[in-house]
Amino acid sequence: MDYDVVVSGGRVIDPSQEIDRVTDVAFSQGKVAAVGDGLAARSAKVVDAAGKIVTPGLIDLHTHVYWGGTSLGVDPLALARSAGVSTLVDTGSAGPGNFPGFRAHVIEPSPVRIIAYVNISFAGIYGFSRRIMVGESGDQRLMAPQDTLDVLDAHRDVIAGVKVRVGRNASGTAGIVPVEIARQVAEEAGVPMMVHIDHPPPTLEEVLARLRPGDILTHCFRPFPNAPITRDGRVLPAVLEARERGVIFDIGHGMGSFDFNVARGMLAAGFLPDTISSDVHALCIDGPAFDLPTTMSKFLCLGVSLPEVVRRATVNAAAALQRPDLGSFRPGSVGDASILEVAHGRFTYTDVLGAELAGEQRLLARGLVLGGQLWHSAGEAA
Repeated sequence: MDYDVVVSGGRVIDPSQEIDRVTDVAFSQGKVAAVGDGLAARSAKVVDAAGKIVTPGLIDLHTHVYWGGTSLGVDPLALARSAGVSTLVDTGSAGPGNFPGFRAHVIEPSPVRIIAYVNISFAGIYGFSRRIMVGESGDQRLMAPQDTLDVLDAHRDVIAGVKVRVGRNASGTAGIVPVEIARQVAEEAGVPMMVHIDHPPPTLEEVLARLRPGDILTHCFRPFPNAPITRDGRVLPAVLEARERGVIFDIGHGMGSFDFNVARGMLAAGFLPDTISSDVHALCIDGPAFDLPTTMSKFLCLGVSLPEVVRRATVNAAAALQRPDLGSFRPGSVGDASILEVAHGRFTYTDVLGAELAGEQRLLARGLVLGGQLWHSAGEAA
């Protein structure tokens, strides 16, 4: 047999190659081997995907999966099964003080790929629950540029960049200072940074002014204040300027950072996010974010086409990570695939303000191929 596994007969959507048609995807020795018709007859194992959507392995660019090590972490394996996601990007759960434990106890044992942004705060996100909310960037004593640089250099194989959280909730009255410190580390290490923003201070304009090409602003469709658009539908000039110079705009839904009205306004202005991510953690996994397919479904119901939604959770996310081996079915790419179903009916979605959106489509995870092998299908027990 030529191939180890073939996922056969699904609608293959691979925006990295502008593929959108019913065909087969073949895997061999852990890599993508081919995309084309009639490949199933040449495989030792065939996965029937008729009536399903087959995409390169979905990448959730914003999650929190330091399960057991932080109060906001969720189980990465359960999340990967339920969401059909092959790459989970943990964004700052761990700082330099606890990153080695995150690697040893969560990242390395996981069959699902986990890539991390290390928090500029020494302790990471340490005080996060329904009763306690301590913004780690508010205590300047915890800003740890040298320690962060040391940990980043020691773990470059699993760290994509530096995470910093600013805003009234995340950094109190520290203003823009934590971003300035994180930027110094990112420049010294030659990596991007991802910046969380919530209520001012600092302002969105102040944050965007510090971002470089390839840096990521997450929570980019957040509500007022620090929304990217005015009430009368004008995208802020600072937002347009930042995109022009190569700043990446990521959704990062979470429990407080996605507003349907902001999304409608941004989409009407022709401003789509670069990446769609869930920011799933312990306080939003049961709503309103739930998981990546739910966040993607919201964009489907807001009028974004399925191929464009998939683009933002595959090849665009891979580009943000500077990982061209991910998010694509090009031969030789990592052998991951997500098998999805588009359910049709009447579905109600909720944003972080409690507003509801009635939709007729919902993406459901039906299977996951990891390293060229079927790792999970919806009919299997967890």
